[in-house]
Amino acid sequence: MKQPVFLVLIFLIFLSCGRQKTLNVLVFSKTEGFRHESIESGVKMLQQNAQPQNWHVTASEDASIFTDEALSRFDVAVFLSPSGNVLDDVQKAAFERFISKGKGFVGIHGSATIEYDWPWYGRLNGAFFSVHPEAQEARVIIENTNHPAMKPFKNMKDYITFDEWYSFRTNPKDDVNVLITLDESSIKQSGDGRWKMGNHPLAWWREFEGARTFYTGFGHTHESFSNPVIVEHITEAINWAGKRY
Repeated sequence: MKQPVFLVLIFLIFLSCGRQKTLNVLVFSKTEGFRHESIESGVKMLQQNAQPQNWHVTASEDASIFTDEALSRFDVAVFLSPSGNVLDDVQKAAFERFISKGKGFVGIHGSATIEYDWPWYGRLNGAFFSVHPEAQEARVIIENTNHPAMKPFKNMKDYITFDEWYSFRTNPKDDVNVLITLDESSIKQSGDGRWKMGNHPLAWWREFEGARTFYTGFGHTHESFSNPVIVEHITEAINWAGKRY
């Protein structure tokens, strides 16, 4: 066998073995404020993805799972649009220890709307929610495709979809690796304009305290979780946070 072919086979076997390792995923979606109806669709999508992705998915809205012992079972925590103050101080400390051990975090849409008085979480997620214009179809700009979560956008310069377009209390652009931004000029129903940020990040990743963290602003609607582009985007973000890449 020629050496280049042999090396390709070894690489493919390596990738296959990585996928064979079960990824234990906690999906947390407790709400103490606004509740997105799409949470149920998001949980369903992640559970349906469990078998083909070789994930073990635990969906919970019970904050008592945030103990050292319980969290030790998981490789990645997915915060699927939780809202309000959802963890007490003991649970927060356990989650901080979870992240410090190099576990993964993926924030989806409303993960930016919790625990505004917990600065550590703001850095983990990347930013806290501020305001948004009316949910509507808009154009997003693909800034960087050199990340596994950007596979479905690989050959795109932009993408048009319907969602609720968050703005943030501080612009995270200098602290994170921005992947997608909002084309603010594509917003037609703009209200009073308080949502405008100029440079307007929507999806990003960062290394944080030894962990891989990812945030995406997609996910307001039920349709988000049946859209193949958004589903692959989220799926590969979880695989990346779980160190399959």
